[in-house]
Amino acid sequence: MAPKESKEEDIRKLIQGCIKQDRSAQKELYRYFYALSMGICQRYANNKIDASSIMNEGFYKVFKNIKKYDFTKPFTAWISRIMTNSAIDFYRANLKFLNNDDIIEHDHVGADNSIYEKIDYQDLLVMIQNLSPAYRAVFNLYAIEGYTHEEIADILRISIGTSKSNLFKARAKLMEMLKRYETQPPSVLGDMDFNE
Repeated sequence: MAPKESKEEDIRKLIQGCIKQDRSAQKELYRYFYALSMGICQRYANNKIDASSIMNEGFYKVFKNIKKYDFTKPFTAWISRIMTNSAIDFYRANLKFLNNDDIIEHDHVGADNSIYEKIDYQDLLVMIQNLSPAYRAVFNLYAIEGYTHEEIADILRISIGTSKSNLFKARAKLMEMLKRYETQPPSVLGDMDFNE
């Protein structure tokens, strides 16, 4: 149990250094949580550049608000929530650039969750990034973050029906991509155009 306690103590010391605006502590905290943060941001972004922008904005918020961190709660959960909120803010800021075809209401929502079990994480990430921003945001919030359609509607400022519709369409698009993926070797994944 000592290594876990040591790790938690190291994180606590880094946080305390960040509260004091110690640049080396900030740099080390950034390095330590880079992979986690980038993973969250990539799920919401179109590409790695957007993911980096979201993540950098997220770390700005982390360092700006680190004095508010409650040491009785897990830091990983706190930073994950900030990264998710930064991704949602990025989505909202770019709403005007979304295709209106992405926001069409449907009553029927598919319930096949087995897609997540059929594919490796990196390949699924590429597929999620190929979804439209509206589909991707709803899919991430519902399927990965665990929000309800009511909560998603409030967060993204859309109707509940639109949330359900976008989830249905995201799942349908992912299933279509998965079928195409299964017929081609994984090494080709990066070259596949899923938007055909």
